[in-house]
Amino acid sequence: MELFYSSDISGSLVRLDRDESVHCVKVLRHRSGDVVDIIDGEGTLMECRIADADPARTTAVVEKVVPGFGAHGYSLEMAVCPTKNMARYEWFAEKATEVGMDSLVPVIGDHSERRTLNPERLWKIMLSAAKQSLKASVPRLAGTVSVSEYLRRVPSSTLRLIAYCDESLELGGRKSVSEYLRGIDGGGGKPSVSVLIGPEGDFSPAEVALAEKLGWRPVHLGNSRLRTETAALAAVFGVYFGLGDNLV
Repeated sequence: MELFYSSDISGSLVRLDRDESVHCVKVLRHRSGDVVDIIDGEGTLMECRIADADPARTTAVVEKVVPGFGAHGYSLEMAVCPTKNMARYEWFAEKATEVGMDSLVPVIGDHSERRTLNPERLWKIMLSAAKQSLKASVPRLAGTVSVSEYLRRVPSSTLRLIAYCDESLELGGRKSVSEYLRGIDGGGGKPSVSVLIGPEGDFSPAEVALAEKLGWRPVHLGNSRLRTETAALAAVFGVYFGLGDNLV
């Protein structure tokens, strides 16, 4: 199954941009009359018939709509500090999209060394991963915020987890992701989880103290000391398997 992406949708008419059109017409050799699957990046799959196989601007007509294609029954937001080596952060974004992540928030901590990233490139990586893993939804990519700002803005109705490695900053006991997820209640909707992962230099004492004050829960990801991107992906897998019964 080959998925294409379009944000140019008018009623039953869908247009592919140049890159998607070239892949559809030049690489895969689709022609007018062929049926193709197009996602809108918001969770909907459209089965379409090509009306004009133009390599610059392919046009197709929607014949069937499949909402929630490739979806899961929970909402996961990962707030992860960018890594010094940006390739590692991009690797995380790709793999987390494949497994099941709904939004990614780049956060900047007191100890962060990298404070900028290329959002367009990162979004394209997640789009490619969504198509490869047969998902109609591409994770939302939020603007960069500070750790302290992010800690304050996530509502208490969300399961808020923070992972850090300085044992001297113990917040009163840690549980694993799966332990926190037992019996989680989405209140009639999807359970909402937010996981905060710090930079290579970890969170500062002030950031951990603020997390404690605001009710964030300390989470452990096993006995190994993990790189930022590995810890973040471990958390994604923890939620994915911990809420396996909520997969749809």
